[in-house]
Amino acid sequence: MAPSNHRQPNHPSTATASAQVVAGATLGERVGGQLRRVCRAAGFTDPDGVCEAPRLDLLDLLGPAARRPLCAGPPSPSFVCDDHSPVEFSLAFTAGSGTAVRVLAEPGCTAATLEENGRLGLRALEALASRRAFSTEPVRRVEDLFFPAVHGPFALWCAMDLRQGRPPGFKVYVNPQAHGREWAARVVEEALSRFGFGRAWRALRERATPRGPERDEILFFALDLGRWHAPRVKVYVAHHDATAAEVHAVSRLLPGDRAGRVGEFCRVVGGAPRRFAHRPLVSCLSYTERDLEHPSGYTVHVPVRDYARNDGIARNRAVAVLRLHGMDTAVIDRALAAMTSRRPSDGVGLIAYVSLVRSTWQPTRVNVYFSPEAYGVRPPYAKERRRADAVADARRRRTTG
Repeated sequence: MAPSNHRQPNHPSTATASAQVVAGATLGERVGGQLRRVCRAAGFTDPDGVCEAPRLDLLDLLGPAARRPLCAGPPSPSFVCDDHSPVEFSLAFTAGSGTAVRVLAEPGCTAATLEENGRLGLRALEALASRRAFSTEPVRRVEDLFFPAVHGPFALWCAMDLRQGRPPGFKVYVNPQAHGREWAARVVEEALSRFGFGRAWRALRERATPRGPERDEILFFALDLGRWHAPRVKVYVAHHDATAAEVHAVSRLLPGDRAGRVGEFCRVVGGAPRRFAHRPLVSCLSYTERDLEHPSGYTVHVPVRDYARNDGIARNRAVAVLRLHGMDTAVIDRALAAMTSRRPSDGVGLIAYVSLVRSTWQPTRVNVYFSPEAYGVRPPYAKERRRADAVADARRRRTTG
């Protein structure tokens, strides 16, 4: 990212078309309504009641941005979504279990600088912790490493994990590049050490970032807060211009044979490109007290929106992997209807990512991520781009033999 303390715009390929905005509607009204409807789509009983407290938490996290009219545009160039919506939804599927709903928000999205963004984010996190009676000590333990943030695309994000019959779980994401990309590796190494995972760093560095920081970019550091069976410390790495096989090799950091068919998953969701040359694949390595040296979980995030012409195709690929893992595919169509009234074929980016989660101690999960499209709908990719990609891929194959 550019060395500046101002918020950075998203990837140049994320230009959007104008969204249809209801006159007078606010960001809070839009995402609050989507949260209720997504909970209903996931099969929550009494979704309005179950989601009311999380809806209020979401509005509190957004602060003044929740009251901002949609017609005024995004409060800042947020890195959360392509149209700069500072909120993202996701569904977590597990075979034989109910579907969980997640919502992520950028509390400091009204800030003019990353430093201010971080201050607002920390303040909002402390207020949420006070309301929900959980400790922010894990964040304070590494606060000096990540704040004040002066570089990178964000400072702090908060997320809530909602499951029927359980208290919500909370997560915080911070930026390892807060003091410059060149410091990211040392920041994460020190952060892991402070949580007792110092011995994990060498293998993570050698096997998750073998191509160097420009191509294997340390992107996020995340912490579970609140009521979790086994709180996780997570490191995210973006693999620029990588193959499915290269990412599968990273997944083998997970002990035993738990990684499973990560490469196959990437090819199905991504449409089988030779290389993922647009938006990168992202690995997430999660660590718990169950093993201080090896990851207890591995997730691959496939940015399906950059490898499918429209959301109809993205939907079909999500359904294919859910069916492969014996999960409830009907939820996807209900969730799409909960998010928007437009046809999936009329845009791309509503389904942002599809991810596969493998663990040494939990069943396999598939997560599907949705953009609120509060400010714009990206039009479907033209067939010309698909042809250009095919030509470039063929040229690359000839060059590499």
